[in-house]
Amino acid sequence: MHTLLALSRLIDAINARIGRSASWIVLIVVLISAGNAVVRKIFHVSSNGFLEIQWYLFSAMFLFAGAYTLQKNEHIRIDLLSSKLSARGQALLDIVCTVLFLLPFSTLLVYFGWPMFMDAWISGEMSADNGGLIRWPVLVLIPIGFTLLTLQGVSEIIKRVGFLAGIAPNPLDKAIDPKEDEHV
Repeated sequence: MHTLLALSRLIDAINARIGRSASWIVLIVVLISAGNAVVRKIFHVSSNGFLEIQWYLFSAMFLFAGAYTLQKNEHIRIDLLSSKLSARGQALLDIVCTVLFLLPFSTLLVYFGWPMFMDAWISGEMSADNGGLIRWPVLVLIPIGFTLLTLQGVSEIIKRVGFLAGIAPNPLDKAIDPKEDEHV
C-alpha cells in the first residue's frame, strides 16, 4: 500500500504542477482577446485564427485543470447524501462513484478521443472557417486531459483506500499546501 501511496503522491504532484500552470492560460487568453478587440476596432480587421486560438486555450485550461480540481476536492458534488455519512462512509462513496462513473467515463473519452486526434493529425484537418487553424492541437487535449483525470481518479481511490486502512489521512480534510500560498 505504501508503494501505491507513493504513486498517488507522484500523480498528485504532476497534476498540481499542470493545474497551476493552466491558470496562466487565463492571462494568455485575456491578452489575445484584448489584442484581437483592439485590432478589430482600430484597423477593422478580424481573424478567425485569433478567435479559434482563444477557444483552443479555453479548452486547454479546463481540460488541464480538471484533474487538479478533483485533487483539491473542488469539483461539483452533490452533498445531499455524502453530508449525512461519516468520513469512512464518504470515502467509500467516493471510491464507488469513482469506479462506477469517473473512471469509465474518462477512459471512454480517452479511447474515443485518441482516434479523433490521430485522424486530424494524419489528414492535416483544418478549420472550416476562413483563416482558421489546424484541428489536431485542440483534439489532442481531449485524450491528454482525460488521461490526467483518469490518473487523478486512481490517485483519489488510493488515498481513500489508504484512509480506510488507517495508514493515510482523510483526503477530504483540507490541508494547507504551502505551494498554494505562493499564488495567493
